[in-house]
Order: sequence, then C-alpha cells, then structure tokens
Amino acid sequence: MFTFEIPTIATDRLRLRAFQASDLDAYAAMRANPEVTRYLGTGRPSTPIEVWRMMSTFLGQWVLRGYGVWACEKIDGGVFIGSVGIFHPLEWPEPEIIYSLDKPYWGHGFATEAARAARDWLFAHFPLPRAASLIRPDNHASKRVVEKLDAICEGTYERHGTAYEWWVHYRAQ
Repeated sequence: MFTFEIPTIATDRLRLRAFQASDLDAYAAMRANPEVTRYLGTGRPSTPIEVWRMMSTFLGQWVLRGYGVWACEKIDGGVFIGSVGIFHPLEWPEPEIIYSLDKPYWGHGFATEAARAARDWLFAHFPLPRAASLIRPDNHASKRVVEKLDAICEGTYERHGTAYEWWVHYRAQ
C-alpha cells in the first residue's frame, strides 16, 4: 500500500490541512456562489461533482509533486472557510500560490495569513526561487493580498481567452 502525508500547518487563527470527504458540502456551497467564483477558474459556479474532482486533483498533486492545496479552517471552532496552497497543473510553467475563501470570511486578513503560510512552507521545503499568483486584472482584493506578501506584477498571461496578471513571489534572500 502506498502512503503519503500531507502536512498540517497552523497559523495564529487558521489550520491548513488535507481535504476530507466531509469538506464537500461546505466547499460545494462556497463554489456554487457566483460572487465567490467570479474570479476563479472559468468564473462560473461549480457543481458538487466538479468540486469533488477539484478536491481529488488537489489531493493527487501532493503525491505527484510533494506540494499541493490545503483545506483551510478556523482554529477556533474548526469551521471550513476555503482553500489555499500551491497549485501546479502540468501546463503551468511554475507553481502558483492560490487562495479562495467563502464570502463570510472576506475582509478579515485570512487570505493573506493563509497564503503567507503556504508560500513560506513551499520555500522552506523546495529550492524554488519563485512562485506565481495569476490574478484577473479587476480582482482588486486578491491583488491586495499578494501586495501584502511583497509579490511583484511581472506582466500578463492569457489562458483560454481570459487575461491574468502574473504576480511573482520571490524567495526571501
């Protein structure tokens, strides 16, 4: 039997942990909200089947790459609030720091706290000089997150007819 471990990371207020089947209902409800998904992926809400597939992809990436995306929950109460981590599909030129939180958790600094933890974990465990965050130009809240993390916008990128700004997180010297 093949086994692997997905690390759990704790910040002051959050826990980043492996996705579990029990996360499906909360994650599917979050990903069904058009306001939450307008800047994510296709920009449209996801079905529960699509969310299950997404969770499976996030888990499988840990086996294939040694890093991936975590479920994000509040330490106080253990409430699922979203996802954060390192996403690196085959066609991506470099790992991407991604984060998406359910709407009730916007504006509390959780995205910055979680993304910082994911980025710092990546750089502590892999000798990568940089990672990216691809952000739609009108997603000002997401740009504020990466600006707080000292990422630099290095240009634009187009994928499937959608423009993104290419923000780069550099390893601290």
